[in-house]
Amino acid sequence: DTRHPIPDHDPLDLDRLTYDDPRVLDLFARGETAGVFQFESGGMRNTLLAMKPDRFEDLIAANALFRPGPMELIPNYANRKHGREQVPRVHEVVDRITAETYGIMVYQEQVMQVLNQLGGVPLRAAYSIIKAISKKKEKTINAAREDFVAGAGRRGVNKRQAEEMFDLILKFAGYGFNKSHSTGYAIVAYQTAYLKTYFPVQYMAAVLTYESVSTDKVVEYIDECRRCRLPNGPPPPEKHGIEVRPPEINLSEIAFTVVYDKDEPRDPSHGHIRFGLSAVKGVGEKAISAIMQEREKSGPFRGLYDFCERVPPGTVNRATIEALIKCGAFDSLHGVEQRAAMLEALDTAIQLGQRAARDRASGQMNFFSAAEADSSAVSSADLSQPKLPAVESWSRQQQLKHEKDVLGFYISAHPLDEHADQLARFSNVAIADIRRLPADTPVIVAGMISRLRPTRTKKGDAMAMLTLEDKTGSVEAVAFPRTFDICSALLQQDAIVYLEGKVDRRREEPNIIIDVVTSMAEAEVMYTRAVKITLFDPTPPAEGSVFQSRLTDLKEVLRQAGQRPAPRRAEVICELHQAGKVVSLRLNGLRVAVDQHLISGVRGVLSRAAGGRVACEPLGPPRLNVPTSQPVDDDMDEAPLITVGSSRAGSDSEVCASIDRY
Repeated sequence: DTRHPIPDHDPLDLDRLTYDDPRVLDLFARGETAGVFQFESGGMRNTLLAMKPDRFEDLIAANALFRPGPMELIPNYANRKHGREQVPRVHEVVDRITAETYGIMVYQEQVMQVLNQLGGVPLRAAYSIIKAISKKKEKTINAAREDFVAGAGRRGVNKRQAEEMFDLILKFAGYGFNKSHSTGYAIVAYQTAYLKTYFPVQYMAAVLTYESVSTDKVVEYIDECRRCRLPNGPPPPEKHGIEVRPPEINLSEIAFTVVYDKDEPRDPSHGHIRFGLSAVKGVGEKAISAIMQEREKSGPFRGLYDFCERVPPGTVNRATIEALIKCGAFDSLHGVEQRAAMLEALDTAIQLGQRAARDRASGQMNFFSAAEADSSAVSSADLSQPKLPAVESWSRQQQLKHEKDVLGFYISAHPLDEHADQLARFSNVAIADIRRLPADTPVIVAGMISRLRPTRTKKGDAMAMLTLEDKTGSVEAVAFPRTFDICSALLQQDAIVYLEGKVDRRREEPNIIIDVVTSMAEAEVMYTRAVKITLFDPTPPAEGSVFQSRLTDLKEVLRQAGQRPAPRRAEVICELHQAGKVVSLRLNGLRVAVDQHLISGVRGVLSRAAGGRVACEPLGPPRLNVPTSQPVDDDMDEAPLITVGSSRAGSDSEVCASIDRY
């Protein structure tokens, strides 16, 4: 990369970094800091988006400010940095000491310097005063006030100004952060951001390896890989990030590994991450080491039978091989559709492998080695591999369930994929966005119940705690007795449902208090607010619409739908596309029952209009307007709501807050 910030040195010599690389700082300014030390929480990312750091000193300040207490000053810092708020003038000494932080005493060192340079307090005593202020030792504080006022008076500051100055010190000293500590954090943060900027594939492979003990973290970082920018890749939205591929018996190692396809350039903008075998449940390091040693010694495995003959049976047992089959590690050798057949053949393959091992131990030449010894023979891969038994392939649901059993999540697809359109249509918010919604916001979320824990109240009434997940994340939810009594039949493990309720923010992570549970089959009736009929007419208006002869039939279909009994009804919107123009009409006064009779009836009538096209679709609830930042509950006084700019919460301004802390 000709734009590399340190072309004269090894790019991985982090001791030679300069801390003013605009590309690294831009990563912070965009808030793309997942996997970056100390900067990856949602609240910190909001701070970065408000602050837009363009210098290393901003990162030091962000570390110090993002804590209960000083975080209420983040809007002031951001507004003063970007000229939206004037930096106040206090005193020449104070202004000079706080110039770096726009008039805010962010660090303990700044408070000590003010005490020393304006009040004549020795630095050692100044440090003791800061400690006394943080511990609210009134006697020491009062004595320090007298010393400061007297010292400031000798430097030309009148008593009233000195008293005001000491009050300002009291305000900041209570939570001033040590700058040297914050700087150390910022250095490590910058180094990790540098690696993510210029070596994203390698860096994210390392992050995934480190977090492989946590399924939730692995899912989170795999999702982040899809968003990562490559050093020389196209800008968003064209770029597609980093691909994380499933385990592969001939390529995977213990940890997540960077792998390059054949003829692919070996540079930081290419390659993919291959799943580490250690992340597969039931596959231990001894088994992985044995697999890798045999692979290194005798070359790639050629199939399941070859694998079972070559690996030591005492090190790689049946449960390990079964887990490797279920996660797809043998797919490149047999195909994903053969996973069921591989599992069926496993016991036979192990028996043949053990027999071959005994033959080797007794010095006999088996069929495989005989074939390999004859260089003129047909490839041993063709001779040595018995055919897999003919069994029915797993269904998609079975395949995904097995993947989740051994990996903790779905790797080749997701059970929600085939329902993606409907789930998006009738929910009003994605699960990942719930954390940015205020308390008591009404929501309709859709997903799969990944965890269900029935329980009882102290009075003995049945209720349930559950986890709902979609492709963006997961959220905890609770069905109290009144709701559970009505909806318990729908609350089943792995069921795909809609939850209607309110956001509860009384815990650190938001959850949902459930009011209504709706099945996939009922969602269209429950949540359709309108039916949109779109007509595509190629005929010029002057020649008369090709739909004219069918409009009477359409009117009859809608009339019947308006008369059918239904628990809920929807309005009708017609949209006509003709000769490059679009006209939208709302049929006031008409509300119809939403069912398959309506949908098929409309499509049947209008599809017979020569040359025309028609679409009929139900419209779900309007999507929620999700704030760009994360609110917190009012009871959490350690994490106050922070607005950027002069407007307050509830306006159209950007909001940033968090309950994250060091």
